[in-house]
Amino acid sequence: MRDFVSQLQGGLIVSCQAYPGEPMRHPETMAQIALSAQLGGAAGIRCQGLADISAVKGQVSVPVIGLWKEGESGVYITPTLRHARCCMMAGADIVALDATSRPRPDGRTLRQMVDVLKEEGAVLMADCSCLDDALQAADLGFDFISTTLAGYTGGRPMSDEPDWDLLESMVDRLPNVPVICEGRIHTPRQARRARDIGAWAVVVGTAITHPMRVTSWFNAALHE
Repeated sequence: MRDFVSQLQGGLIVSCQAYPGEPMRHPETMAQIALSAQLGGAAGIRCQGLADISAVKGQVSVPVIGLWKEGESGVYITPTLRHARCCMMAGADIVALDATSRPRPDGRTLRQMVDVLKEEGAVLMADCSCLDDALQAADLGFDFISTTLAGYTGGRPMSDEPDWDLLESMVDRLPNVPVICEGRIHTPRQARRARDIGAWAVVVGTAITHPMRVTSWFNAALHE
């Protein structure tokens, strides 16, 4: 785990994910994108789904953060112990979990889930929506804590930019835990700002790996 922490410090984590129905939703494609990101300097890769985790792990040498999305509401990022174990078996070096206090499909609490996974040697990343989530995640022993779900659960407002206030609060309150900034980082300048605030690492997804969305930004600007 210490190796993963040091490898990610100060680095860029590239999220390689495609949504259902999109042309790029294929494990080989995601693995090619992940390798391209590594060659461009990425310190880590975040990816979704067992096939993608396995394919990406076979291509890159940087740490792979794996998750498994199931469902579209409530807890759907690696929602159960089974999902987390499968991510580990597929090759994830770090497993990302929804770290909110919302109920989970298998009836386990977050604490129960983390306790089991820690006993099995998992390295865990907490996808948080607010400061309370982050403080709880630190208490439970998560290895990394991120701002991933800020604005998505109703606990904090959604903004076009990262939730800078939340990031500052997490860094201030959790000085001994690697805090990762994730969500709505669209420019290099924003990524640098996150590092300057104190983020251990920065996750960028859409702006690097989602050409359909990036194309729509440019298209919208031309037709304003």
